[in-house]
Amino acid sequence: MRWMWLRLTSVLLLFPLILIFLCCPLPAWAAVEYFPIPAISSSKNDGNDIGLIVPALVTDPDGELRYIIAPLFVVNSFLGARGTVNVFRYGSRGQALRFVGSYTEVIERRLTLDYIDPAFGQGRFSLKVGGGWFKNATKRFYGFGQGSTEDDETNYTGAELGGYWQFGLHFNEVTQIALSQRVREVEVQPGAPETDLPFTLREFPNVPGGDGATILGHRVTFFYDSRDSLVTPSDGSQVIAYAELNYNFQNKPDPLYFRYRLEAKKLFPSESKRAILVVRGDLQATFGEDVPFYELSSLGGQNNLRGYGEDRFIDKQLVSFNAEQRLHILRARLFNVDADFEIAPFVDVGRVFNTFKDLQLFSDIEVTPGIGFRGIVRPNVVGRVDYGYSDEGGAVFAGLDYPF
Repeated sequence: MRWMWLRLTSVLLLFPLILIFLCCPLPAWAAVEYFPIPAISSSKNDGNDIGLIVPALVTDPDGELRYIIAPLFVVNSFLGARGTVNVFRYGSRGQALRFVGSYTEVIERRLTLDYIDPAFGQGRFSLKVGGGWFKNATKRFYGFGQGSTEDDETNYTGAELGGYWQFGLHFNEVTQIALSQRVREVEVQPGAPETDLPFTLREFPNVPGGDGATILGHRVTFFYDSRDSLVTPSDGSQVIAYAELNYNFQNKPDPLYFRYRLEAKKLFPSESKRAILVVRGDLQATFGEDVPFYELSSLGGQNNLRGYGEDRFIDKQLVSFNAEQRLHILRARLFNVDADFEIAPFVDVGRVFNTFKDLQLFSDIEVTPGIGFRGIVRPNVVGRVDYGYSDEGGAVFAGLDYPF
């Protein structure tokens, strides 16, 4: 009953904003170009997707990108047909508004709205706010730790409702401190029957968070960012460090737990910037009892350990390293839009573990090499396809941004 009430409330709050956002007519000055892209991906978790995405790029008279309207239609091997609408709106000082609405033949639904203003209040502050509701029917759980095996694979639907806000203070052009809160309501439901996998709660009936969770999180974050672009950087570095206090209202004996993260990335461009080496290190830690398994550190997916499906390895702590060499191979004018194309051989390395005293850095390390292909319309659009290899087979991921 509580879940239904929260979902209804969220839809009622988001619906007027979505109508305003989608129904506003394009300005008379708008120039529209279409950039059709095949939508093909394959991963052990999500199955095989084949379809088409047709972004409409809307520019102003000065050639600046103001909107992307990207309808997507794919057929998924597990879930059937899926229709998605992605709408991005860009402002003159870096603001971005994004709406995603999706309906899938089997189980999955998505409705999200996010807004970011990196120069709020005449540039002194930054602001992020967003929320939404979705159901992901191909989530996986294998148990905890690096020693979990394919034989332990289970499937569930993660049904979530949540929202967040973040307010940051700029100390200078590259440094800021931000305060944020998030609320996350989660239910663990039976997954997609087409996966032919057992339901997670049948195989792991006592897993923390199996009965759901209602989480309120408070975070303080330090940002250092000297990159020359937020979306399509070619030089600079970024450091993100945060500490987070969380309260799980559905875990009365031990409701409090803490999460910490330190992530650093650096870009090393050649003199011509036609070759850019990008490296990233990531350290995550969680402290507390009976922390829901979907709140722990995880490896696998389109942004780390790309040879595995999402959440392949889960535990309290995580250490990982990524490196990829982005090589410019072509610039072309397609559909009246200047586009750059890259290939990016990469290697992802990492492991999860329970406690730091158990960490043996070079023991049971997972290594997934691979290669990526990118199409870029600067400064706001990156389309990518990455293939990663692992001992459990390969995975192909498609996305609309860089992995890091």
